Amino acid sequence: MRVFAIKLFFLIFLFFVAPFSAAAEDYTNSIQMEFIRVPAGVFFMGAQEYEDGSSKEKPRHKVHISQDFYLGKFEVTQKQWEAVVGPVNPSNFRSPNRPVDEVSWNNVQAFIKKLNEMEGGGKQLYRLPTEAEWEYAARAGSNTIYSYGDDPGGKSLNQYAWYEQNSGKQTHPVGTRIANAWGFYDMHGNVAEWVQDYYDKQYYSRSPARDPKGPATGRKRVVRGGSWINQLYSCRTAARGYYSADYTDSDFGFRIVKMIE
Repeated sequence: MRVFAIKLFFLIFLFFVAPFSAAAEDYTNSIQMEFIRVPAGVFFMGAQEYEDGSSKEKPRHKVHISQDFYLGKFEVTQKQWEAVVGPVNPSNFRSPNRPVDEVSWNNVQAFIKKLNEMEGGGKQLYRLPTEAEWEYAARAGSNTIYSYGDDPGGKSLNQYAWYEQNSGKQTHPVGTRIANAWGFYDMHGNVAEWVQDYYDKQYYSRSPARDPKGPATGRKRVVRGGSWINQLYSCRTAARGYYSADYTDSDFGFRIVKMIE
């Protein structure tokens, strides 16, 4: 009877628990970019009513992310950039493990195209996150001003982000502050991150509830997350900016999505 019970337990693990565990595993690609699997789910996007947020962060609205996706655990580093595009490093703050900076949205698209050619023969395995996917991962289940809480005055932000008060006016190696509850680093600071969406100030008012991808057209692209040069206000989870697709700056970088095949 004991042997039978052990065999039964093993079969249950094999058919039910093991597949679930495998599905939850993180992913590392050929150039050592680490990705965390983000489960499908529902969250509230945008600034809270009590939050001192801009009108472009409102109204707060419910969003359903209907499919799992992988998102970079870290911002893309200069070492990873060079592994894809070659030894042309645009960064102002040079170091292999610092995030690549001084990249435009257009530069990022060129990087992603080459990475797709390297990893999938041109198949679309990688892309920028949508703005909704980015905020969903940045919030990591929270509904507060920062992913770790409301934190009046930002007293704890220096533990989670490189920003204006602690950065020394420069970027820092990725992953050297505390991660959010889902394991993502530097979502509140270090470099601001390009996302896929066009910008429209009124988009939150008419955004679809399921998998919003941003306006169909526009003149600017959205940037999310704070950076080494930003003050508290711009490091909030709901904060958003917008710039021309060819704009570059030393506080602009990115992280990418890996599609689940």
